[in-house]
Amino acid sequence: MLRTLGTSLGAALFASTLGLGPRRAMSGPCGQGWLQPAGHDTGVKVYNSLTRRKDPLIVGSADAVSWYSCGPTVYDHAHLGHACSYVRFDIIRRILTRVFGCNIIMVMGITDVDDKIIKRANEMNVSPASLANVYEEDFKQDMAALKVLPPTVYLRVTENIPQIISFIEGIIANGHAYSTGKGNVYFDVQSRGDKYGKLVGVAPGPIAEPGDSDKRHASDFALWKTAKPQEVFWTSPWGNGRPGWHIECSTISSLVFGSQLDIHSGGIDLAFPHHENEIAQCEVFHQCKQWGNYFLHSGHLHVKGNEEKMSKSLKNYITVKDFLKAFPPDVFRLFCMRSSYRSAIDYSGSSMLEAKHLLLAAAAFVEDARAYIKGQLVCGPIREDVLWERLSHTKATVKAALADDFDMPRVVDAIMDLIHHGNRQLKVVAKEPGGPRSPAVFGSIISYIEQFFETVGISLVEQQCVSGDSSSGTLHSVVEELVRFRLKVRQFALATGEATREARQQQRLERQPLLEACDTLRQDLVAHGISIKEQHVHMGTAGSEVRRPQTGELRMREAGTTGSQGGVVLAYVTIEALY
Repeated sequence: MLRTLGTSLGAALFASTLGLGPRRAMSGPCGQGWLQPAGHDTGVKVYNSLTRRKDPLIVGSADAVSWYSCGPTVYDHAHLGHACSYVRFDIIRRILTRVFGCNIIMVMGITDVDDKIIKRANEMNVSPASLANVYEEDFKQDMAALKVLPPTVYLRVTENIPQIISFIEGIIANGHAYSTGKGNVYFDVQSRGDKYGKLVGVAPGPIAEPGDSDKRHASDFALWKTAKPQEVFWTSPWGNGRPGWHIECSTISSLVFGSQLDIHSGGIDLAFPHHENEIAQCEVFHQCKQWGNYFLHSGHLHVKGNEEKMSKSLKNYITVKDFLKAFPPDVFRLFCMRSSYRSAIDYSGSSMLEAKHLLLAAAAFVEDARAYIKGQLVCGPIREDVLWERLSHTKATVKAALADDFDMPRVVDAIMDLIHHGNRQLKVVAKEPGGPRSPAVFGSIISYIEQFFETVGISLVEQQCVSGDSSSGTLHSVVEELVRFRLKVRQFALATGEATREARQQQRLERQPLLEACDTLRQDLVAHGISIKEQHVHMGTAGSEVRRPQTGELRMREAGTTGSQGGVVLAYVTIEALY
């Protein structure tokens, strides 16, 4: 396994495979002889780990894009390291489907028998099958909570043992595997020649083997493992046993897609040996020159300040369930979008808050723009030509960035820049201007922004609700009552009736402390995360102030924080009032 290579070599290999580090000379054939597939050009260029460059993504058919995703080994709860990879590829899948018109058939393998599963089941005094079933469902629930679309089909290892045995027999028949007297079957790496290592370019040297190993060569890897005492097993031509790790995915993928696969995805830690061995197994079984056309790898999730990846073995992980107690899934999704899917990403509380603030700022703008369209927010003259040009520029920038290896940081920057320009135009004024209004351009911007976020699996509507427990409803009601009371006090203080001019002035002077108290309350509420945006005032013919029914907008902002758009909206409370 890669962890035996040492930190420096392992990190260098990962960075090189992802195209994130300096290029180095490779001893293997990586990228050489890659066959550009024929078929439908999606219009996207993707970084292909097979070639270490961006290649045009050409699929066999836009109506049936084949995609295999390595699934979990189900022996424990999923953590954010797993979630980061699945969310990143879910975003890519959504973009390929909704922006570039691909109908994706995704298959995910579930490893439900494995050394870790057997060990954990023994510790808990349950059967491996029972343990695997529990954590498989737990994984699916976590993915659903994170809004990750399910694959077209899940395939479990234990439900495909006969097919795995047949696949192994085919590899043996083609001269690339051998069985031993102990009942093990190994892939003969040397029989692969210089074709082995086509993904990682240079395969690390083998680790030391136990003295009783029955391999021919230390670099050979297991296709079938003889059963140990008290272990779960299946019968086979080589005796009782169970599959090796790598053969599972090769068999499952081939069952659905045959000898050609458009896209294979997984975390970068799976590149070697897992994906390298998958390639070797499939190409010798199918006797083809190129089985998988594009390998996409996601970078690790690191705990900030620690160069090690988040993993169970290092005991530095946060489970998906624990994370979702603190942040909604859309925040994690935007967090993942703020870096390239290929790069390592640092997890920290501050980085999650930054993502949260961006989402809330986007929701605030959409709500303001919608209020402007409905005539509830009065602004100065709108530079409509500027906004139409900015919207057109944003659409072009986003489309180009998505086509360039799904450059999500550039996309997010473009969307937030559009929001910034929109906010600059939504400047509240005391009097309604006499010129024409410009609702159409804000309607188009709202539609585009909401459509974009929906495409990547984020709902801006959900950002406008107070998050938390059931007490949020009570808080909402209390705040509404408080604001209604304040509005009544202001109305009384400003009302002058039919009095003479001198009497009106005297009344205003006497009631000025009430207005000051209302202003003080408004200012004090900001410290508690609540901001009230005042509406404009209409003047009657006799000089009296007449207020028509309006929908007052109450914002609950996070105290002491401001985003690039001038504030972070935590919720909206809509109230009907006479302003």
